[in-house]
Amino acid sequence: MYLWGWPARQLFGLLTASTARGAFGQDAAAESWQTASNAMFTVPAAATTGKPVIANVEDPEAVDAQAICPGYIASDAVDTDVGLTAQLSLAGPACNVYGNDIDHLSLTVEYQAQDRLHVEIIPTYLDSSNKSHYILPDSFVPKPTFDESAPSPAGADLQFSWTNDPTFSFTVTRRSSGDALFSTKGRKFVYEDQFIEFGSDLPPDYNVYGLGEVIRPFRLGNNLTRTLWAVDAAGPMDENLYGSHSFYLETRYTGGENAGSDGPMISASHGVYLRNAHGQDVLLRPEGITWRPIGGSIDLHFFAGPTQPEVTRSYQKAAVGFPAMQKYSALGYHQGRWGYANWSELQAVVDGFDRFEIPLEYIWSDIDIYYLYRDFTTDSNTYPYEEGREFLRRLKESGRSWVPIIDAAIYIPNPENASDAYPPFERGSKVDAFLRNPDGSLYIGDVWPGYTVFPDFLAPGARPWWIDEISRSHKELPFDGLWVDMNEASSFITGSVGRSNLTLNPVHPPFILPGEPGNIIYDYPEGFDVSNATEAAIAASLSASQVAAASTTASVTASAAPFRSSPTPGARNINHPPYQIDNVYGDLAAHAVAPNATHADGTLDYDVHNVYGHQMLNATYDALLSVLPGKRPFIISRSTFPGSGVFAGHWGGDNHSRWSYMYLSIAHALAYQLFGIPFFGVDVCGFQGNSDEQLCNRWMQLAAFFPFYRNHNIRAAFPQEPYVWASVIDASKKAMAIRYALLPYMYTLMHHAHERGDTIMRALAWEFPNDPDLAGADRQFLLGPSVLVTPVLEPGATSVRGVFPGIFEGQTWYDWYSGAPVEMPEGGSSKKISINAPLGHIPVYVRGGRILPLQQPRLTTQAVRGSPWSLLVALSAEGSATGDLYVDDGVSLDPKDTLSVIFTAEGSNTLRVKVEDWNLLMDVKINGVMT
Repeated sequence: MYLWGWPARQLFGLLTASTARGAFGQDAAAESWQTASNAMFTVPAAATTGKPVIANVEDPEAVDAQAICPGYIASDAVDTDVGLTAQLSLAGPACNVYGNDIDHLSLTVEYQAQDRLHVEIIPTYLDSSNKSHYILPDSFVPKPTFDESAPSPAGADLQFSWTNDPTFSFTVTRRSSGDALFSTKGRKFVYEDQFIEFGSDLPPDYNVYGLGEVIRPFRLGNNLTRTLWAVDAAGPMDENLYGSHSFYLETRYTGGENAGSDGPMISASHGVYLRNAHGQDVLLRPEGITWRPIGGSIDLHFFAGPTQPEVTRSYQKAAVGFPAMQKYSALGYHQGRWGYANWSELQAVVDGFDRFEIPLEYIWSDIDIYYLYRDFTTDSNTYPYEEGREFLRRLKESGRSWVPIIDAAIYIPNPENASDAYPPFERGSKVDAFLRNPDGSLYIGDVWPGYTVFPDFLAPGARPWWIDEISRSHKELPFDGLWVDMNEASSFITGSVGRSNLTLNPVHPPFILPGEPGNIIYDYPEGFDVSNATEAAIAASLSASQVAAASTTASVTASAAPFRSSPTPGARNINHPPYQIDNVYGDLAAHAVAPNATHADGTLDYDVHNVYGHQMLNATYDALLSVLPGKRPFIISRSTFPGSGVFAGHWGGDNHSRWSYMYLSIAHALAYQLFGIPFFGVDVCGFQGNSDEQLCNRWMQLAAFFPFYRNHNIRAAFPQEPYVWASVIDASKKAMAIRYALLPYMYTLMHHAHERGDTIMRALAWEFPNDPDLAGADRQFLLGPSVLVTPVLEPGATSVRGVFPGIFEGQTWYDWYSGAPVEMPEGGSSKKISINAPLGHIPVYVRGGRILPLQQPRLTTQAVRGSPWSLLVALSAEGSATGDLYVDDGVSLDPKDTLSVIFTAEGSNTLRVKVEDWNLLMDVKINGVMT
């Protein structure tokens, strides 16, 4: 049943006058903003674009640095107790191809742990010739150090060797196998102040994962360029996005029939991390990998594994830190929307969940809550404080929580309008809390409120000011966490505008907002024309008319010749470096703070751009510790960097209501498990465009098995709360019943992630590492080691093909719903099995040999925690099973009372499980016991 648009709420008695809309039209929030913006100056669209740069990897005139640069020669090599040091000098005349060559470099090799090797190359001298060269300080981004039990170089798992034939190169080898994991042999090092190049050959058809953030299949492939430059991009595929993670996992398979061996196939995995905050291209090509940062240093860390869990744990332990332990309640269901017009509408949403008995844990507020989209305010007409406090009182009495958004942009008031005063800016200005231009003036960009400034988290006064502003807001409306957005940092215009423009403030963004005339949303998922042919035809016609109307008013500009920058002797070209990375928007200043924005200590955004969001998270974490002392800060962030998981979880940003995006959300989530940010989710049912019943039905079920579970969409699109469609109500409740029963298991997984670096979601290849057929599997996943999820990812399908890993080797699997064991496919030739999956059903299986602690599904996590316990015992083929459980109060940063339980079942006829807890153990369900 498809309940069309807002009238669906009317059908359910949930319509309010402030939210009424037709099938295709503006919602109340859009109309309100349009009314306010009628008198506003609109920033010209041309302000959003920069110079027509051309990416080096796409430039037919690009110079190949390997062809003209001399490389380096090593000398003065000295073996140390922990590794090696040497000096590197240019092997010939400087090439200065994309910057100024550094003549002399220092090499340091450290065997920092049994499984970990550090290789660093930095300029030997920082003098007048290269004084601007930026080396990422340890205090800014922690640097891995020695383990207490660091081995002798000869006994470490990884071995380093080098040669000067024909120029300096090095090789990192796995000692146990002799396999070269990373070798620069046959390639020259290029090391300039704005360009570094090095790389390694890799095996044919290599299996590399990570190098995010990107929306694409999990196994990256060998014909793409991964660009790392944090940017406000609306969910494009295969392009750079909000986060920057220069880490990859590689898995290699040896043995088996392909190697002429009678033995089994064996895998070995290792990890590589480049600790470098600069923008960079990472070229994955058939022959191997090439790194091209536009500054910084070569600060490489190798992790031996040889399994994915060992690599991931070591990476987190040594380099980025273990992820934050989230509140228990964070595992509940979250609902948000850009477009909830007022407190009454938020209450109507909560009432809708209650009416249909759908679990709801957190309600989220987007920028609608703020007065003209300004941080630390509310709109007194739509979101007055008194009404808000009463709403929050009722919400919290029902066991639920509230999270508002906060952006990395601070409105700067109109100096000619006394009524436009904005105290947060004035207080920040007094302590020099904002980024500046190179000449010392304020860097002024444009974000949702209009012309804005940006907090400078390297300025001494910025962090105390930020904490104070969040504290002031919490006193007015006691939120339970913060949603940090636009923290790349995003700016809608290229570069900084002059203060004279402030007399125009507040200004309208340089584009039409969703729901405004000319930007009515007519986009629908793939297959909508089949399931809703009439509506699809109407939407297509209206969309065509809208496009035609826009084309008649759009100005036509001639395409400009590609802009190329050349090196400047003795200086850096900050805004337009000679090597242009493959940024999705081209110019580095497009949709981002410009590279020449200057921090209080003189550091340029060019050098630390990718870390801006990470620093904002650090400050926000401290702010929540201040306002909620002793409690775990709950933060979800858009921009991330290695180490951000210590402070926050991550959502996948502005995705689309498309089946392809639902499918790729699995790969997105798995990559973030590798990055040490396991608390991950995407906007369920899609953020951009209109969802439909079938997509939302399937997506609400899939996302029930992601750590972070939130439905959120753009204003002016049709609503997509799970109660909008009758079938989605049923599908959501069915999947949520499984999730909420599994909350003790999921919380235990989160504890293991926090304590020892485990992943929560897992690729099949991680749990079954010796099956090369699983190397690219990303249409199924495991929740922890025990729960296999096989979603339907295509429109119109009523079945899905899936694999049951290990089933041919004796691994048992049980259907979650029936408890019946999965039968081995007849003939044993195909690993994929066709699974019945009508709309509203998601196939879920439990792995034999596992014990799952469960509680009873309820409408809130608080109610679940007070419900009776049960155990699901899924016996292995040998009749045994194990499991564990972790329990604490769910909120304390340092809980005093905790409980850890280990479950063991042995023998096919006897089960002995000792459980000590305050709730009743209601029952024990055993799968696999012969009667």
